[in-house]
Amino acid sequence: MAAGRPAAKWILGEIDEPGGESNHAAYVAVGVWHELLITGDTAFVERMWPTVRGAIDYTLGLQTARGEIIWIRREDGSPGDHALLTGCSSIYQALRCAVALGEYLGDPQPDWELAADQLGHVVACHPEAFADKSRFSMDWYYPVLGGPVRGPAAALRLSDDWNTFVVAGLGCRCVSDQPWVTGAETCELVIALHAIGDGRAEELFRSMQHLRHEDGSYWTGYQFAHDRHFPGDRSTYTAAAMILAADTLSGTTPGATIFQEIGGRPLGPCAPADPVACGCETAPVSGTRVERRTG
Repeated sequence: MAAGRPAAKWILGEIDEPGGESNHAAYVAVGVWHELLITGDTAFVERMWPTVRGAIDYTLGLQTARGEIIWIRREDGSPGDHALLTGCSSIYQALRCAVALGEYLGDPQPDWELAADQLGHVVACHPEAFADKSRFSMDWYYPVLGGPVRGPAAALRLSDDWNTFVVAGLGCRCVSDQPWVTGAETCELVIALHAIGDGRAEELFRSMQHLRHEDGSYWTGYQFAHDRHFPGDRSTYTAAAMILAADTLSGTTPGATIFQEIGGRPLGPCAPADPVACGCETAPVSGTRVERRTG
């Protein structure tokens, strides 16, 4: 958890980059774990393990002593100046997947587990650690989706801004101050709701089917004030989110539970590995309501 680690370089074919976004790097671990769950392909995991290790080391090189992870390392190798709540929530799940991959391969990484504990606690209990992006719906539901916030705290969080972001019969807004809903955000919210046993998940999933094109693809979003699709594309990431949400609700594949548990261990609140670093004498681990900033 030291920001003083040297900058890593990503090398793939002819690409050599000294910088990049921390959540982009970390999420490779989720993809590899998901592939293992669905296919059982150990050889694939073994081939990808060096990539996962490099990605996680890069990501943790941007973790502060308190526990949040800076969102980017610039091209000159210097870290950015703030952390993002959505990105760190995503990284929490990625770290749990990376830990599970290490255990699966007989190469345990206890430092990663401690880093995940600290990060998860900061996401759940220290909103002051993150830049204010509260107009974006992802900052609202991602702490639940990624796993650091579950139980009563998750229910309270989703209840607080439900009417701000959810448009009945249409789906979830991308941002609170614009009249458009997006398929990817709606599907991610569906997964978050399902993870905490909220029965609104299926209803919300049905409501976004108005984005389905006749060829089976999905429009990225819908601007309901002007009654038109916006932006005017059918994106692959929307389709991917749709597939993940459908699998989560139906339990079709062995990967359907990846937002609920990793390696047999449920995602959820955790005590900090170093409570002194984040200024906590005791750690509120469950049922704690965290006030969100607005603006």
